[in-house]
Amino acid sequence: MSQYQAPLRDLLFNMKEIADIDGVAKLPGYEETTDVLEAILEEAGNFAANVLDPLNKTGDKEGAHFDNGKVTLPKGFKEAFRQFAQAGWIGLPMPPEYGGQGLPMTLSTAVLEMWQSANMAFSNGPLLNQGAIEAILLCGTDEQKKRYIPKLVSGEWTGTMDLTEPQAGSDLAQVKSKAVPQGDHYLISGQKIFITYGEHDYTDNIVHLVLARTPTAPEGVKGISLFVVPKRLVNADGSLGEPNDIVCAGIEHKMGIHASPTCTMNYGEKGGATGYLIGKENEGLKYMFIMMNAARFSVGVQGYSIADRAFQAALSYARDRVQSKDIAAKEWTPVRIIEHPDVRRMLMNQKSQIEAMRSLGFYTAAMLDHAHANPDEAAKAEAQSLVELFTPLVKAWSTEVSTGLASEALQVFGGMGYIEETGVAQYYRDIRICQIYEGTTGIQSNDLLGRKFLKDNGKTALKVIGQIQATVKELEASERDDLRAIGKQLGVAAGALAASSQWLGGQGMLALSGKGDVKAMFAGSVPYLMLWGYTAGGWMMGKAALVAAKKPDDEFYAAKLVTARYYAEHVLPKTSALAHEIQHGGPSTMALTEDQFDIDRKSLALA
Repeated sequence: MSQYQAPLRDLLFNMKEIADIDGVAKLPGYEETTDVLEAILEEAGNFAANVLDPLNKTGDKEGAHFDNGKVTLPKGFKEAFRQFAQAGWIGLPMPPEYGGQGLPMTLSTAVLEMWQSANMAFSNGPLLNQGAIEAILLCGTDEQKKRYIPKLVSGEWTGTMDLTEPQAGSDLAQVKSKAVPQGDHYLISGQKIFITYGEHDYTDNIVHLVLARTPTAPEGVKGISLFVVPKRLVNADGSLGEPNDIVCAGIEHKMGIHASPTCTMNYGEKGGATGYLIGKENEGLKYMFIMMNAARFSVGVQGYSIADRAFQAALSYARDRVQSKDIAAKEWTPVRIIEHPDVRRMLMNQKSQIEAMRSLGFYTAAMLDHAHANPDEAAKAEAQSLVELFTPLVKAWSTEVSTGLASEALQVFGGMGYIEETGVAQYYRDIRICQIYEGTTGIQSNDLLGRKFLKDNGKTALKVIGQIQATVKELEASERDDLRAIGKQLGVAAGALAASSQWLGGQGMLALSGKGDVKAMFAGSVPYLMLWGYTAGGWMMGKAALVAAKKPDDEFYAAKLVTARYYAEHVLPKTSALAHEIQHGGPSTMALTEDQFDIDRKSLALA
């Protein structure tokens, strides 16, 4: 398997041309960004290629080990984490007052992609540190910030999100873990499952952020509180005290990311784990969503990062593998498979959609920076509305598409792709979780349709559609055939999105009046999310093409133009089918009775 190569040129292009890193660098606190930008990209790429990538396959083969409550990571992982933490990578976007570097999310997104591409299982650990830091930073007391954040930033300690229970997956209303007041703290009891890096041998302490209910809490999601529960108690002087009442009961045997421990954690087997309330009682779900939304964005990046690693492997193999004759040649002349049209199609599918997803990720990251740091309150609010609209797209559209692309990368290998020794199968196994954790695609699509579109009567969505249509006009006004071709297909996609949004808005009004079919409407929520994703990706590629057309003599920009046109002509046509599915497919989705789903399997005697 070829060594990982970071797409530094495309990362830099997206930061400069799509995310407007120069504009981000003008925001308060981010002024030094452009001075360190290229040096950070180069160093991150080197670390990913030379430290993390070599551990990816060995870590997958060895996996995490569990023995009597202890979890040991594969050979080399602990040392890699030590190097990672000492280099300051965890604190890249964190406030300087807590030991971070205070750099924007736009830059962190580029670095995150490289970590994930090179070694997804490793990268899950520090990813959770950043989520825990965000939650404590925004919702914790000054004492909690002082006690926990510097250690999480430095990597001396790690953090987790402890949400899921055996009876409570995505439905957090079913959470049953208890938190009983005990003086200045609470006694936490209950079991949490699927806790990523819930136990490991990296650090002496792990800071668990745990959802639980107090004795007086109301039922449902309104009765959930958030607690910080350290693996080891922390003394007043910051030193580590006694072990807390927390036990890792086991780790899961998973389809992929074998080196990333997914733990079952038991709290309070000896009377109660000491936990400290974050914020106010019964507002834990709101606080946890700070971590959750950050993680959802990161998982979206994770998706296209793994797709890019699989693409690199497929491209390398296609360049080397000699198989069959040139279809246009009269004589039998065996050629490398990259010369076969269908292999080219698969490679172009991967390249074009990865670039579209990457651009949407960077665009969203820039909006995150403006929502965080823009001094203009109106601009900050507008950026936040875009973040809320695009986060489900980055998470769900990117991971849905990326899983298919990883499968297509495997297909390029043919039968060799199905053999573990070639390595590409690992990317397919690893990436599959991305559509599931931090909220499935269905959850994201319900959020997009219900909370992000219908809740504000489509205001933000229609504004973005207007911006897409403005880009269409700019493309169609060009004298270049390739730009006009891109504009034509993007215009069709924008029209499909506008028509579907208008139709859904009307269905939403009928539902409010009690006349609409809510279930049939939400049966189209995933197609609506995918329609948004493909169109937004096309918008990004259209913007990229306009930039690239101004530099025709540069091979990188020439390739960007061809790739954008491929996306327009091969990917954007999917939007018309999705629009039909949204507007006409709901009733048939819900029409069968439950018994009719397997009526073809009944005994012939009953026919």
